[in-house]
Amino acid sequence: MRLNLLTTTTIAMLLASSAYAQETIKIGVLTPLSGTYAGIGQQVRWGIDQSVEEINAAGGIAGRQIELIYEDSEANPAVAVTKAEKLFTVDNVDFLTGTVNSGATLAVGQVADRADKLIATTVSFSDAITGSGCSPNVFRVNARAGQQSVALAAWLKQEKPGAKVYYLGPDYEMGRSTVAAFKERAESVGATSTGEVFAPLDSKDYSQYFGQLRAARPDVLYTSVAGNDSVRLFTQMNDFGVSEGLTILGASGTVTAQNINAIGAAAEGFITGVGYSVLIDSPENKAFTEAFRERNGADPDLYGADSYGLLFAYKAAVEAAGATDTDSVRAALEGLSWETPQGTKTIRAGDHQAMQPMYVVEVKNGQFTIARSIAGEDAIGPDTCDKF
Repeated sequence: MRLNLLTTTTIAMLLASSAYAQETIKIGVLTPLSGTYAGIGQQVRWGIDQSVEEINAAGGIAGRQIELIYEDSEANPAVAVTKAEKLFTVDNVDFLTGTVNSGATLAVGQVADRADKLIATTVSFSDAITGSGCSPNVFRVNARAGQQSVALAAWLKQEKPGAKVYYLGPDYEMGRSTVAAFKERAESVGATSTGEVFAPLDSKDYSQYFGQLRAARPDVLYTSVAGNDSVRLFTQMNDFGVSEGLTILGASGTVTAQNINAIGAAAEGFITGVGYSVLIDSPENKAFTEAFRERNGADPDLYGADSYGLLFAYKAAVEAAGATDTDSVRAALEGLSWETPQGTKTIRAGDHQAMQPMYVVEVKNGQFTIARSIAGEDAIGPDTCDKF
């Protein structure tokens, strides 16, 4: 009787183990595949697809293949919420990523809380995501606005001491958060703020703001517009002669590999603080960029690199936890260190923000060049999350 019981138990365990090995791990990718941020969504898709191909070819996660399910968020928080609910309740994804718009990430984080699922953004900048609006179910593996601002402020202090700075951002959560973060840092190193304006997302005409900008007589313009909005802003500033004699700084998503060719000569001299560059001199980054170019016919930017690295963190966490349930994977992600094209990243347990080296990058002769680097522990800033 005891032998039969053991045999039955053993068979059940083997069957369960076999089923576990055969089931795919479903990952939802909710990213803008249309609209003004479609180019950013393209980099997210390229990075994630490349990492999944590599992970699946090497045996998957604990023997299970990854299955990706894409949805178009249209960079619209309301659309993102509806699609996230569908991914969690209908498709039953184990994990979700891909959100770009910071408002969408904050809103989808609330959906994840209700569904008891985990999400991670590889793009959104707003400090609130891992600060005042933090959630135990939300992680961020890209550099937030505050990390970018530390790098840029260090450059400003050295290269433009006592500068007069004007700010132009997109009128939503990310724009206001990035401007506030850099304004605080710039003033802390001696800069004077001369004014700020926020333009609607997908603005077609920026010339209506040029009178205010000229009247403020700044030495430096800081902007955090992105995607096709950057193309229109830089082109119109160049056409109207506004950029003459003006140093233009910005968020790391303002000028990227995705839009630099469309901006053309108007991007010359642009400076940003960023968590990734194709110029990072390491064997890991060289292997990643070569494979990315061969696969996609384009250079990776920060969005592609951060999206590529994320699923290796998720793989390490699931395999360390021995499970895919929310509590186990969350515990394994907190404090996790893993290797990426940028080097070693570590997820701070207190706010779920990744710590990583930061770089000041300048556009020269149509190419991105690294001007200086900042150690990850010097750039991450304080943990302000009080929700967990």
